[in-house]
Amino acid sequence: MKASIQGNPSFSHVHIDLDPGESFVAESGAMQSMSAEMSMKAVTNGGFFSALAKKWFGRESFFVNYYSNKGSSPMRLTISQDVPGDILALKLDGTKAICLQKGSYLAHAGDVKLKSSWAGFISWFSGEGLIKLKASGQGTVWFGAYGGIIERKVDGDLKVDDGHLVAYDPGLKLKIALAGGLFSSFFGGEGFVTRLVGSGTVYIQTRSLSGLASWLNPKFK
Repeated sequence: MKASIQGNPSFSHVHIDLDPGESFVAESGAMQSMSAEMSMKAVTNGGFFSALAKKWFGRESFFVNYYSNKGSSPMRLTISQDVPGDILALKLDGTKAICLQKGSYLAHAGDVKLKSSWAGFISWFSGEGLIKLKASGQGTVWFGAYGGIIERKVDGDLKVDDGHLVAYDPGLKLKIALAGGLFSSFFGGEGFVTRLVGSGTVYIQTRSLSGLASWLNPKFK
């Protein structure tokens, strides 16, 4: 299998070339185009109850699509995300994992396991849902963002504005904090932020959908 990300960082999409016998898993609705002979099968996202939890609490799709090349020659699949922005491919070697925020998961290949787990009320309070999606195993996982993706190392703590967090290492703990002092936080327009504590890598998107919605809302009145 060969995969390449094109059109980044603004309008990213992924070309996946599957050899005979190879398969690929993508989020429901991610397919942009595919070879006419390619096989596609929709299955629940990690079992019925797990898929239900991801759907209602983590805002992920109830189904994922399995694409398979059952022919005798290479076939191409192209996927993209709903919002304009960057897509990143992260290789997992069996010793590391990644926690993905709601709506950021796009696809995976190889022996990658997707597990939903309780994210806590802190995650919900920051607008990221009660369930977090954890990808582990051996393979590659693709995730996307609205805008560009900034990879940043954390050694101590880091404050990230709500709606900008895309993914983070499982070793990092999430907490709620004020952006600054009480007066400055609320009258400065920042309010509460997500505080990541520990050591690891965090992926941040340069734009937020909530910010876009707030900007657009007055224009429709």
